[in-house]
Amino acid sequence: MTSALRLASASAVVAMLAVSGVAAQDLIPPDFYNAPIDPSAPSEIAANTLSFDAEADVIRANGDVVLKRGGYTLTGQDLVYQRASGELKFTGAVTIEDPSGNLTNTTDLQVNGGMKQAFLESMTITTYDGARITADSTDYDEALETLLINATYAPCGECIDAKGRRIGWSMQAKRVISSSDGSLYMDQPNLSLLGVPVAWLPFFYMPDTSESALSRIPKPSYVYTEKTGHTLAFNTTVYSTPWTDVVLTPALMSRQGLLLGGGVVQRFEGGSVSVKASGINQRDPGAFTFSEARRDWRGAIQTSASFTPIEDWTVGMSYSVFSDAAYLPDYTRTDDKSSVNEIYATNLTNDTYIDARVQSFTQLGDVTAASQGQQGENLPSVRFNHIEELAPGQGRIEVKGKLLGVHRAVKATTSASGVPYSFGQDGTKQHANVEIAWQNQYIGGGGFVFTPYMGVRTDMAYYEDSSAGAPGPTSLFSATPIAAMDVRYPMVASDGQTVHLIEPIAQLVYRGSNTTAVGITNDDAQSFVFDDTNLFSYNRFSGGDRQETGLRANVGARYQVNFAGDSYLELIAGQSFQLAGTNAFAAADAAQTAVGSGLDSNASYTVLGAYGAFSPGIKLGGKLQIDTAKPRVARAGLGASIALDGYSALVDYTYLAANPAAGVVNDQHEIGAGVGVPVADYWTISASSYWDLKANSLASIGGGIQYDDGYLLIGANANRTGPTHTSPNATTVTASFAIKAPAGLNLGYTRDLTPGL
Repeated sequence: MTSALRLASASAVVAMLAVSGVAAQDLIPPDFYNAPIDPSAPSEIAANTLSFDAEADVIRANGDVVLKRGGYTLTGQDLVYQRASGELKFTGAVTIEDPSGNLTNTTDLQVNGGMKQAFLESMTITTYDGARITADSTDYDEALETLLINATYAPCGECIDAKGRRIGWSMQAKRVISSSDGSLYMDQPNLSLLGVPVAWLPFFYMPDTSESALSRIPKPSYVYTEKTGHTLAFNTTVYSTPWTDVVLTPALMSRQGLLLGGGVVQRFEGGSVSVKASGINQRDPGAFTFSEARRDWRGAIQTSASFTPIEDWTVGMSYSVFSDAAYLPDYTRTDDKSSVNEIYATNLTNDTYIDARVQSFTQLGDVTAASQGQQGENLPSVRFNHIEELAPGQGRIEVKGKLLGVHRAVKATTSASGVPYSFGQDGTKQHANVEIAWQNQYIGGGGFVFTPYMGVRTDMAYYEDSSAGAPGPTSLFSATPIAAMDVRYPMVASDGQTVHLIEPIAQLVYRGSNTTAVGITNDDAQSFVFDDTNLFSYNRFSGGDRQETGLRANVGARYQVNFAGDSYLELIAGQSFQLAGTNAFAAADAAQTAVGSGLDSNASYTVLGAYGAFSPGIKLGGKLQIDTAKPRVARAGLGASIALDGYSALVDYTYLAANPAAGVVNDQHEIGAGVGVPVADYWTISASSYWDLKANSLASIGGGIQYDDGYLLIGANANRTGPTHTSPNATTVTASFAIKAPAGLNLGYTRDLTPGL
């Protein structure tokens, strides 16, 4: 059979191996070898994977391989191309369909002639997720680079839906070079949305094509604000190499004129430096109410650097200077609420984390230079954590600690309904703490799970108030022994489809100290809400300046049921009891931390959490705080949503009982609802409204429209707050844009278009 195939016409594109002893002419249709192949006909290849072995100089396509050209279709499971010899061969079972529709089955097929060349020329690859890559020619070299000529990438294949409409997005380029180090070079790239080209660059280089790097690609934008008018901003890469990028970011504003901006990124071996600058000569300074913004010239310079000097270590810095604190948000150059100047070094390994920083903070917005002194400086902030796994069965040792140095020129204070809050004392403070602990897990008789924990925490703090008439220096040293036992009894039952888990939990925690304010002042432990997420924690404070003390018991249970079809329901409930010693949550705190939290009495509030998801598209969740001494509900949050066939709906309810000690004079009730309705293929309109039940007043109302075909998302939304909102009578307009791919790529942004209204 092999010799018979070798006698085939020179125009043949497929040679087959079949059972020996049978004449090929008896099996092959008469026009199988005679159907002509257009030399310019494109070739298509689809496979689950396409890989290049540089060492062996071999290209492999594996899994449901389909090779097409000139009306011929070859189907198999494994295709191997030996670049050195030029051999292209299917291994295993192969099916061949000729232009007339004739089918031939064979084994171990060697492909010759034009189709072999077409494997790397006029190639179309259809990936496992439906994306399509086309190129006039393709090559792989020893430097692990892939070269595509006249290439197109479209995550939506042909990007034409069942009704013949253009959908999604695609990228085209005259030449694409992709290297194994993750870098990508594109010559004359352009982006098309819904088949319409919308952006073009002479060339584009990215040293890193990870999702985090792609998310940093500059995007053109339109913004309107009352202070700046209509603004069209765009980004142009004027110079790009593997080591340097120069980007201009001008913005033309109908009310303020031309804002000039630009940036330079310089990359080195193991690091990079970035410098951005922008400025404007304002045409209408009177548009701004903030005194420091009413000037002719405004601008900013922002710098950052990051290096990896040795393995596992990253060092860097950032520094910004601006004419006034409101410049960056006024001109939508940032969405951040503050700017951080810092120098840092970070070490991260599988078992160790070290982070050291020196930082100063500047609030952004209508904040005067005189009041910026309320922002503390971290001089320094050092954190470390190390876990040492002991021999099997002996548990683990954890060492963690923090050094926090704070300098603040002006005390940061405020009040709510007559209740004073102090978020930062003026003066200088140094606070160091180190905790060393051991824990292990044991399985006892009947399935009980015992987890003992033993450790010690030491704190050393020094504070000196710099204001006139302040008390003298204050120092503190505290050693806190810690012992805890966590006992659980998980019980599981299943009927083959539904799995139930019931797990009673009891903890006994002893922290042998009566010093709760171990940092003297409280700079990093100010936020606190007691709920099911921290019910079984040994120390619930959010930072190191406060700690729990005394003997406490935490008791509760967890119930979870998993249904068929990925539906589930989980319930968590419990309570905490102060058995002996000082209750840290009842201790006075200038920041009012934990006041009325439900832990400030010996028997805490009972907390409950409920979470679930059910087909089709139903999700629910809720949290409750119940004051069992009254009894009454102290805090509640309930929500449910459904999404089905493009329709969606949600409802939320929140409740906060009056807590005069924390500045909450009256009960707070709010209920909200939202709906989404598909009005056409890929188009959805949405609306939402929240109502202040206590004040019988509108809290907020909004609506928007969104296009989403699974690959491209474009949307806009407007929202108006009511008189009882924390930001009363404010209008916000946001825009959303994202390009997506089934493999998980989702690059986009949602931005407030109306700062300063």
